[in-house]
Amino acid sequence: MRLLLLKHFSFDDESAITDWAAAHGHKTEVGFPPDGEELPGHESYDLLIILGGPMSVYEDDKHPWLVKEKHYVREAVDSGKLVLGICFGAQMLAELLGASVYRNMYKELGWHRVERTEKEHPLFAQIPQQFISFQWHGDCFDLPDGAVRLASSEACPNQAFVYGSNVVALQFHLEASPPAIEEMLATWSAEVVTAPFIQTPEEIRSQLERSAVSFAMLGHLLDRFTSVREFV
Repeated sequence: MRLLLLKHFSFDDESAITDWAAAHGHKTEVGFPPDGEELPGHESYDLLIILGGPMSVYEDDKHPWLVKEKHYVREAVDSGKLVLGICFGAQMLAELLGASVYRNMYKELGWHRVERTEKEHPLFAQIPQQFISFQWHGDCFDLPDGAVRLASSEACPNQAFVYGSNVVALQFHLEASPPAIEEMLATWSAEVVTAPFIQTPEEIRSQLERSAVSFAMLGHLLDRFTSVREFV
C-alpha cells in the first residue's frame, strides 16, 4: 500500500504513521501544501492522510493554498480513495462533506478523555470505550449528513466520524509524539492559558508516556481502516 501524508507545519511529527507503514511494508510520501508544491496524481497513492495544522479550514483568504488542497482532497474522496483526516484534516473533511466548521466554545489543549458512542463499529474494534488522547484545537465541526459519529469529549461533541466506506475523521491526536508536543508548547506557548480544558505545560509533560498507548491505538485503527472497507 502507498500512503500520502499532507503536513501543515514544519515540526509536525508523522513518525508514528511512517513507522506503522514501514512495519507493514507500505511506502510513504509526504507533501507540504502550504509551500504551494504540486501534489502527486491520485493514482500514486492508496491512502491519503491529512494531518493537523495551526490554521483554520475556513481561512481561505489568509491561506490561498487551502483552495487547491481542498479541491485535491475532494477529488480523493469522490474517487473512493481511503482518506483519513486528523484534527485540521478532520475539520477539512467535515467542511468538504457539507458541514460547518467554527470556533469551539472551549479550546482543548492537553491530554483529555475521549468516549466512544454506543455505535459499534469495526474501525474502533480495538479502541477502548474511554481513552485519553492528546488534543490541541480551538475549532470544531458539525457532523456531516450521512456521517456516523464514533466519539466525543466533554469539550467537543464530535471527536470522530466515518463517512461511507472510505472516509475517517479524528479530531484527537493519536500520532502526537513527545518531541512534537514539546515544540508545540514552545512555539504556541501563548495558547496555553488558564481555561477549563487547557492543561498547564507541567500537566502535559507529566503525561507524555501516554504517547506509546496512543501509537498502539493508532496502529490498530490503521490496520482496520486498510483492511475493512465496508464500514456502514
